[in-house]
Amino acid sequence: MRRFDDEDLTGAEFRECDLSRARMVGVVMQDAEIDGLVTSLVVNGVEVMPYVEAELDRRHPVRLLIRSDRPADLREAWRQLRDDWATTTERVRSMPENSEHRGVDGEWSMVETLRHLVFVHDTWFRRCVLGLTEPFTAMGLGPPDVMDRKEDGLDRSARPSLDEVLAVRSRQASEIEAWLAEVTADQLTQTAPVPDDDRWPPYATGRTVRKCLGTVLDEEWAHHGFCKRDLDKLTRQHSPQG
Repeated sequence: MRRFDDEDLTGAEFRECDLSRARMVGVVMQDAEIDGLVTSLVVNGVEVMPYVEAELDRRHPVRLLIRSDRPADLREAWRQLRDDWATTTERVRSMPENSEHRGVDGEWSMVETLRHLVFVHDTWFRRCVLGLTEPFTAMGLGPPDVMDRKEDGLDRSARPSLDEVLAVRSRQASEIEAWLAEVTADQLTQTAPVPDDDRWPPYATGRTVRKCLGTVLDEEWAHHGFCKRDLDKLTRQHSPQG
C-alpha cells in the first residue's frame, strides 16, 4: 500500500487507477472532479453515492430504462440513446472542420469514442449476447493489449472518417433493434452464450444475457456523456472569449 503524507497533489491527474479502499484523511479538496466507477463513497461520514445516483437519474431518465428488465423499456432506452447520438452527430458537423477528430485533455475524440462503441458492440453484444466467434470489426478501438492481438481482427493503424464509423454503427444498431424486437423477458434471464476461448471480454462467462446487454447500453450512455462534455470544451475554445 502506498501512503502519501503531507504531499502537495494540486493539479494531479489519476487516470485508469484503482483507488478502491483509498482513505483520504484531513485532505483539502477544492474544485476536484471524480469521473469513473464509484461505489460506497463516504465523504465526512456521509455515504454520498445514493444522492449522486438519484441526481443522475433525475437528469437522465433514460438510466431508469437502461436498468429495467422489461424488453419494452430496453427498446425505448435504445431508441433514446440512438436519438441522443444523432443529435450530437448533427452538432459536431456544424462545428469547425475536424472537430470530430479532436480530443480534449487526453480523452478520446468523438470518432475514437464511436470506434470504441463499435468494439463494445462486437464484444458484449455479438460475442456475449449472440455467441458469435468471428473477428472484431477492424476499425474498433479496444484496450491496448487487445489491439495488439492480430487474430482478433482489430487494426491499430485504422483512421476512419466520421461517416465510415457511422456506417458501421448504423449496421450494428439495426442488429440490436432486430434482436430487441423479438427478445422476451425469459430470454434476458438466461446465461449468455459466451464462447469458451480467450478473447475479450475475459470476465463475461456466467453472466446473464440481460447483464451483457446492460453493458452495451451503459457504455452507450456513459460515452455519449463524455463526448458531449468534450464537445462543450471545444466549443468554448472556439468561442471569441475561449
